Amino acid sequence: MLNRTLAPESKAIENIKLIEPGHTVLDNGCQVYWFNSGDQELVRIEWIFGNLRFNPAKPLLNLAVNAMLTEGTSTMSGSQIADQIDYYGAFLQADYGYDQSQLTMYSLNRHLDHTLPVIKSILTDSQFPAKELETFTRNQQQKLQVSLQKNDILARRAFNKALYGDTIYGLTSMPADFESLQREDMLSHFKQMYQPSNCTLVISGKVDEATLQQITGAFNTGWDNAAQPAETAQPELQPAAERFYFIEKPQALQSAIRMGTEMVNRSHPDFPALQVLNTVLGGYFGSRLMANIREDKGYTYGIGSGISSLKDAGAFFIATEVGADVCRSAVNEIEKEINLLKTELITEDELSLVRNYMLGSLLGGLENVFSHADKFKNTYFSGLDLAYYNRYTEIVKTVTAEQLQQLANQYLNFESFYKVIVGKY
Repeated sequence: MLNRTLAPESKAIENIKLIEPGHTVLDNGCQVYWFNSGDQELVRIEWIFGNLRFNPAKPLLNLAVNAMLTEGTSTMSGSQIADQIDYYGAFLQADYGYDQSQLTMYSLNRHLDHTLPVIKSILTDSQFPAKELETFTRNQQQKLQVSLQKNDILARRAFNKALYGDTIYGLTSMPADFESLQREDMLSHFKQMYQPSNCTLVISGKVDEATLQQITGAFNTGWDNAAQPAETAQPELQPAAERFYFIEKPQALQSAIRMGTEMVNRSHPDFPALQVLNTVLGGYFGSRLMANIREDKGYTYGIGSGISSLKDAGAFFIATEVGADVCRSAVNEIEKEINLLKTELITEDELSLVRNYMLGSLLGGLENVFSHADKFKNTYFSGLDLAYYNRYTEIVKTVTAEQLQQLANQYLNFESFYKVIVGKY
């Protein structure tokens, strides 16, 4: 009989058990990884491509080509593609990222005979019709014009531009940039980027032998490489010398604050411990920044910090929107919290709370086979193996307050932060 007077038994997380993927390489060079788990007749298939080298003269090609992948082939219009996918209860979406772009489909296993040919047509025969390109350009310009009225978006754009310069990471497109998109450029970009030798195919769900053969067979033939391999090496980062940026908006009721600095990415051995440090500062609802600037001072509804890990870069950032009249005070409080990490040891109680939160979040994020595949992608595209997560959990469990203080002094120099204020200051 359940005794509700007793707390549930708890125990420490020893390690993270992740599903190991199967692996093969198709004849055309496409790398295939698969995760077989579960009884539901459902698979998620992701075709992931490295973005081509950023061209400042044509800055939107990676984004626009990915966004318009499903807008039509020589035999199917965009609406026909959508109707075919919907008819068989599947879901299809294109996603653009700084380092990779992808096409993702969820499909019932029994309908793969009907859904896979649609994807193959897209990856071999996308046409970027002129009419759809005009619509895309107009819609994107309108969305961007709306976004450019928002202080937090202006702050993020200015921060990225300062940190990364004229690169794919620092892209700050303007409405006029969409006018320069040409169908011929998009077709050329598509043929070089969306070729099998530049693709990692990740399959997760109920991937039995028959399903695997069906998927790999569909893309092993009739999908050929271009004459030139995809050039995915990106230009060197160009951080700005100027560290402070103020975009004044005299009528603003709120000011957006975004600040931070260059940081190591996931492949660096300091990364897991820095994640602990970041969580203490602003990485969860009980963080110090939230306790001070939201709960104690009432300057904001929310404030947070994070560490972004990219293929060729990393960044530590703090972001919030505060009342315009308390913007300067909020910046001073952020500086105070940074300096406390450098001068005072984190207590064992606070460190224990953060450890439990981080390990619980990691374990809670492994509820299905798709999340196991997501963890794999994090490591794979960072040049790491799945053993990374056991090293990560061990560091989270054992890092000391002294080590965190040392990292704060090594990496968090408030004076050298890039600081962006949009509104009043």
